[in-house]
Amino acid sequence: MRYLHTMVRVSDLDASLHFWCDLLGLEEMRRMDSEQGRFTLVFLAAPADRARSSAERSPEVELTYNWDPEQYSGGRNFGHLAYKVDDIHAACQRLLDGGVTINRPPRDGYMAFVRSPDGISVELLQEGDPLPPVEPWASMPNTGAW
Repeated sequence: MRYLHTMVRVSDLDASLHFWCDLLGLEEMRRMDSEQGRFTLVFLAAPADRARSSAERSPEVELTYNWDPEQYSGGRNFGHLAYKVDDIHAACQRLLDGGVTINRPPRDGYMAFVRSPDGISVELLQEGDPLPPVEPWASMPNTGAW
């Protein structure tokens, strides 16, 4: 058995791809449009996974976009997705510059939480040892739920 992916439903595919790819740094691996089912599936993975065999890849995120409008709520019901990053301060700055609220700033140089446009909680963890605490993160309070 091998963990393959986590599926999250999204209400705005362009906004979601901007968050997951442009700001968070994942890459689109493949896409499938179903005219009959009226949906689009987009599979995303960490950049390093592009060069790995399918057996060596980390689990993917599957964005499911239903073409007919639906309301989604309770994105936190399943918990969160977690990603290790090379530089948590730089990752959070890129997200903040892109208009994303940092719900739990990386005050400790190790962990932060943000939310996707559809309310999916995303945990960011520093690869290796924590970075030294720095501003603006060190004194930034939590915002909203994470």
